[in-house]
Amino acid sequence: MNEERELAINPIVQTSVQHNSQVVSNIRNLTASLFGVAAGTLGLESYPGFIFYLVGTLIVSGLVFTFRADGKPSDYFHRPLGDLWGGDVFSGLSSFVLTWTLFFGLVRA
Repeated sequence: MNEERELAINPIVQTSVQHNSQVVSNIRNLTASLFGVAAGTLGLESYPGFIFYLVGTLIVSGLVFTFRADGKPSDYFHRPLGDLWGGDVFSGLSSFVLTWTLFFGLVRA
């Protein structure tokens, strides 16, 4: 009953939720490439490179949580934990590895 009242007062607009998820996805893809450039330039190899990516992704999620979602991700996302903290982590991994190996090869060659 309380959930119905809450949805009547503050309805969830599906297009807004999709837009917010798309913005977070774009931010993740861009920063994954930038982290790849940084990891390749620093000459990171193997596990330190992947840890660099995961830590960077967590920092980006924290910044989105703090500055874009104003500390209330449930107002902006349907599944805050999955969409903000866990979503698109592995899809950005491919662009990270691509730019990581490219810049590693450019710097070390």
